[in-house]
Amino acid sequence: MADPARPRGFEAPEPRARRLRSPLLVSLWALLAFEALGGLTLFAARLIAGASPGEAAHVIAGVALTAVYAIYQFQHWRRVGPFRPQLHYALGLIAAIFMALVNLSGLWLAAFWWRERMGVAPVRYPALLSAAHNVASMVVLTFVLAHLGAVLFRSRER
Repeated sequence: MADPARPRGFEAPEPRARRLRSPLLVSLWALLAFEALGGLTLFAARLIAGASPGEAAHVIAGVALTAVYAIYQFQHWRRVGPFRPQLHYALGLIAAIFMALVNLSGLWLAAFWWRERMGVAPVRYPALLSAAHNVASMVVLTFVLAHLGAVLFRSRER
C-alpha cells in the first residue's frame, strides 16, 4: 500500500544515494577539500614567499579531519568488509593506508606547530616529515578519487 504522505511518483532514495548525502560523509569531503586546498596554499606560499598563511586553520581542520575520518572509516569498513580482490577495494585500501600516514604525520607536524606557535619566527618543521606529509597527501587525493570513480563506475555496470 502506498504511503499517503508521499506524492505520487515519489520513490525513497536508494541506500547508496542516502549514504552519499550523509552528514558524516559530507563533513569528511568538506574537511578533505579544505585541507587539500589549505595544504596546497601553504606549500606554494612557503616556496614563493616563505610565509605560512592559514597554518592555524590547517592544523585545526586537520585534527577534525582525523577524527571524522576515523569514525567514517570504522563505519565504512563494517559495511563493506571483508577485503575482496577487486579494483575498488585495492584503490580504497591504498587510499586508507596513505590517509593514515597523512593523519599521523600531520598530527606530528601539529605538535611542532603547537610547541612553537608563540614564537615570532616561523615554525621549523623537520624536512623529511614535512616532505612525507606533502607527498602522502597527493597520494591520498589521487587514490581517494580513483576509489570513488571505480565504485561509481562499477555501480553503472550493474
